[in-house]
Amino acid sequence: QVQLVESGGGLVQTGGSLRLSCTASAPITGSYAVGWFRQAPGKEHEFVAALRRPNGATYYGDSVKGRFAVSRDNAKNAVYLQMNSLKPEDTAVYYCARLVNPISSTIRDSHRYDSWGQGTQVTVSS
Repeated sequence: QVQLVESGGGLVQTGGSLRLSCTASAPITGSYAVGWFRQAPGKEHEFVAALRRPNGATYYGDSVKGRFAVSRDNAKNAVYLQMNSLKPEDTAVYYCARLVNPISSTIRDSHRYDSWGQGTQVTVSS
């Protein structure tokens, strides 16, 4: 079972940027997606973004579209989430997870994902 580890969270002011990393313990092969989700206190997991392999398609939640971008570095077994123009409502614990054999209708469903990381806290101050 591949393990995922997130890093890069922290405290940033409104309008600032952060880049989160999701590093896998081994290369992930075949058809899969790496998704980013976030969870604020008392709320459900919210879909943020996903990158699908092997076709490279990207998906974004409506609240982050145009501000966040997901990318990958195969040599480092890593997927990144670049977050720009951060807002206080982006404050949450951010998780990455793997989805095997994704289809478009399952990309945004957190229950379809396995191999979740431990999460990294992002706090945006106003």
